[in-house]
Amino acid sequence: MSEEKLPEPHGPAGALDPFADPGLPEHEPRRTDIDEKAAKRAERQVSLLFVISMLATVAFIASYVGIDKYDTVDIFFFGKIGALNMALGLTLGVALFCIGAGAIHWARTLMTDEEIVQERHELKSDPADREAAIREFQQGASDSGIGRRPLIRRTMIGAMALVPLSGVVLLRDLGPLPGTKLRHTFWGENARNGINNGNTLIINENTGKPLRPADITKGSLTMAKPEGLDVENHDYLAEMGKAAILLIRLEPDEIKSAKQLDWSYEGIVAYSKICTHVGCPIGLYEQQTHHLLCPCHQSTFDLADDGAVVFGPAARSLPQLRIAVNNEGYLEAVGDFAEPVGPSFWERG
Repeated sequence: MSEEKLPEPHGPAGALDPFADPGLPEHEPRRTDIDEKAAKRAERQVSLLFVISMLATVAFIASYVGIDKYDTVDIFFFGKIGALNMALGLTLGVALFCIGAGAIHWARTLMTDEEIVQERHELKSDPADREAAIREFQQGASDSGIGRRPLIRRTMIGAMALVPLSGVVLLRDLGPLPGTKLRHTFWGENARNGINNGNTLIINENTGKPLRPADITKGSLTMAKPEGLDVENHDYLAEMGKAAILLIRLEPDEIKSAKQLDWSYEGIVAYSKICTHVGCPIGLYEQQTHHLLCPCHQSTFDLADDGAVVFGPAARSLPQLRIAVNNEGYLEAVGDFAEPVGPSFWERG
């Protein structure tokens, strides 16, 4: 019994073609292609979506300014929800959705509906291809009708210009502007308030007692803070992060800088404890070289030479605090640091 063979599909020139080209269905024009009234109606719909986006962006900014962050609304099933968060989410969502919906509706109803088949080619460009791409872009711009439909063009530009304002307004939530707070520390409180000739007692961070010169021994570090800065202060950590200092006793003839020697007392020098790289606390001292090492990124400072950077990523020296001894024999700071402590910031000047 012989088997009946099925006919094999063949392509051009008799070549075997298992995937015959089914072709494309006949193109059917859209209603907006043949009815100008429908096209105008679609144009108004797209423009309306862009206008709604503009209004939603304005509502977003108004909500941010006008709604208190502690206000709540009671929503069925969800319970109490922050009014500000809900308003911001809804208005920004509507603004972005309407831009996207308007663009899609514009493309599906008014832009050119011509079907184009493009053959694959190697992934490289030559001058002819670039010229062709420019021509196609210009043709696409012409086909979109953006030049002939000013209502869509203007409302779309307005919607897209307003939406970024939402992000600009949110920058306000980065916190209050620092003003000059980064340039001052607690050491300068007395100077700013006209107390004690602007001088501040130096307090041992561990014992909580004022320091005398005899308390600073050669070869060791003494951690200290300004008088009046107590853990009960609500901003203790923020202030301590700027005011923490290290006291080291050097031989006066080991100090290389005349200014550093003038700001010291009998070889005792006071430096900020905060690294000028990214603000880590420093506490590794090498007695023989008088180098102070930051444990985070290995920035190294020479305490016998104005706290200069001798190694690592830090870009500037440790700030020095000028010290003296009062009538009772206690160490005190003479005013504040002469420069901001810690990491550099863009507006430091």
